[in-house]
Amino acid sequence: MAVFPIRTFGDPVLNTVAQPVETFDAALERLIEDMLETMYAAPGVGLAGPQIGIARRVFVYDIGEGPGHMVNPELVETSGEWEFDEGCLSVPERFWPIVRPSYARIEGVAMDGSPLELEGDELMGRMLQHEFDHLDGTLLLERLGKRERKTALRDLRREALGIALPE
Repeated sequence: MAVFPIRTFGDPVLNTVAQPVETFDAALERLIEDMLETMYAAPGVGLAGPQIGIARRVFVYDIGEGPGHMVNPELVETSGEWEFDEGCLSVPERFWPIVRPSYARIEGVAMDGSPLELEGDELMGRMLQHEFDHLDGTLLLERLGKRERKTALRDLRREALGIALPE
C-alpha cells in the first residue's frame, strides 16, 4: 500500500467535478486501500479522490466505527441542522463553525459494484456531505459566510506567499 500526498487549497483538482468510476477491478480496490492508508496517516475521518489528485467519484472514511468507502455516490436526502467546527485535510490545521444538515443519506456502489447506502446523523452525516462536496469540486471554504470566507481566503493566500499573519 502507499500513502499519497494530500492536495491542499489552491490545487485546481480540488475545484474539479470528479468523473464517475467506470471500471471495478483490482486497481480500484488497491486505490481504496491506499486512500484509507493515506487518510489514517493524515490523520482524518474521510478522504475523497480529488484530495489525492484522482478526479474520480470515490471516497473513504472512518469516524471511529471502522473503515468504509463509497463509489459513485449520490446525495439523496438531508434533514435537520447542526453547527460544528469543521476542518479539512486539504485546508490543514484550520477549523470553522459550519452549519450543515445534521442527517444525510447517500446511495452509490461498493468497490465490487454492488449497491451501497450510507446514512447517519451528526458526524457521519457531516462526513458524507463533506466528502460528497469534494467530489463536486467544493471545498468547505465555500460553506463559510461571506465575511468569514473572505478573511479565510486572505489568510490562506498570505500564508501561501509566506507573509506573516498577525497574532
